Amino acid sequence: MNELTATPITRRKSIQLLLGFSVLATIGGIVVPIIAYLIPKQSSTAYGGPTDVGAADDFPLNHSKIVSVADKPVIVVNTKTGGLKAYSAICTHLGCVVTWNDRKNVIHCPCHDGLFNPVNGAVISGPPPQPLAPYELVVRDNRVLVGKPLGKVYGA
Repeated sequence: MNELTATPITRRKSIQLLLGFSVLATIGGIVVPIIAYLIPKQSSTAYGGPTDVGAADDFPLNHSKIVSVADKPVIVVNTKTGGLKAYSAICTHLGCVVTWNDRKNVIHCPCHDGLFNPVNGAVISGPPPQPLAPYELVVRDNRVLVGKPLGKVYGA
């Protein structure tokens, strides 16, 4: 008769198996994020139309508001000289979210003190290499509608 006999796993063999599994898990934990970073994400190119971001009265003179348009932060500013304008709220230097500086009446990046002109989005000072990308903006029936970007948005 032929009996099936199971050979017991030795302590040395079990440690080798655990060590091998640990090495494979570590390599996988390093390689998978690198591959995910290198493969470009599929972006939706379908434009769903302008986003209603509020009433025109919600944007007082010399103030701003950060709103979400197509899951991207957009800063809407209201100035005497430029009126209502919308720009990408992502700084072109390192991708920080910009804010409004009440004292200087400019768009300010708090990360490296970059300043942007609220009338045209141009860089006033600091390290940002490019101006903020403008967005379409229309006021219809006292509602502010922000559309698609008119330029390249940093990080997109």
